[in-house]
Amino acid sequence: MRKDSKVSDVLHVLLHMADQDLPLTSDALARMMGTHPVVVRRTLSGLRKRGLVGSTQGRTGGWRLTCDLSEITLLEIYQAVGEPTMFAMGARNESPGCLVEKAVNEAISDAFKEAEALLLERFGAITLQDIYEGFSRDMAAVRASSDKRVHLG
Repeated sequence: MRKDSKVSDVLHVLLHMADQDLPLTSDALARMMGTHPVVVRRTLSGLRKRGLVGSTQGRTGGWRLTCDLSEITLLEIYQAVGEPTMFAMGARNESPGCLVEKAVNEAISDAFKEAEALLLERFGAITLQDIYEGFSRDMAAVRASSDKRVHLG
């Protein structure tokens, strides 16, 4: 099963936006993500509806953050991209006739609900500012070491 990387993709894009003084075009963001500009626009539209990003058209247009990094949590990003499924595992049969399979489904379902609740709670405690500070520290260390092998795309 293919992993859903929407949350990771959006975080990547938002951190690039935070690091720039200029709006970034869908084309530029798509190159950073290794995808098509239409995917970028579709992905960022949920964030625009929530007031996290904005876009302007024209020669100097593009996407830009519209709020402070400390005000945006991973939970908000997760919700803005449509709350993708967190776990790929699931029941073999959603409506089993077998009592053993029914017991297995209940146990797995309960465990997933607990794990998802913990993960969402953690997402609510992490801001983009937290992630950006980690990125900034790493970037400063790279610049200080003059290691040119670091990828910023």
